[in-house]
Amino acid sequence: MSKPTERDIARIRARQAREDFNIFSRLPAVYAASRSQGQKFLQKGGGLSIVEWRTLWDLHEVGPMTIRDLATIQRADHSLLSRALPEMRRKGFVTMRRDVQDGRQTIVEIADAGRAAYERAAPVMAQRRAALRGVFSDEEITAFVGYLDRMEEFLRIPIEEFLEEDPVE
Repeated sequence: MSKPTERDIARIRARQAREDFNIFSRLPAVYAASRSQGQKFLQKGGGLSIVEWRTLWDLHEVGPMTIRDLATIQRADHSLLSRALPEMRRKGFVTMRRDVQDGRQTIVEIADAGRAAYERAAPVMAQRRAALRGVFSDEEITAFVGYLDRMEEFLRIPIEEFLEEDPVE
């Protein structure tokens, strides 16, 4: 096949149509759109970052917990939180102390300024969740979460289970 010298709009559209079903390429785009929208909502709700919001929300709902607990709930990298928390402490949003039972662990707790920041952002973020429920029914959200769980399980399978062994010559 010779190399085309002109843009072929029909081929471009056909490729786009196929890529619409490429889940691997869609997930990063959905993630980026979610973060962008979330950041815009949070700007209206007091200017918190996504990490700050998630952390304050979790601490408000659960109470004091370790960084590892937060990372598990948020499905986030432990190091991401470890880097964000000192700034949150500097802002007065959280307090941090060593766990008396396991000195390797740090207990994080919401502080008064964090509670106030949470209270400013919470109504705006509740509107976001309500808007999502206007697009998806509870049953659809449950099904979607099930698909995400299955996708995450699939993505955690070691690649060796999928790769064919090299043929012996």
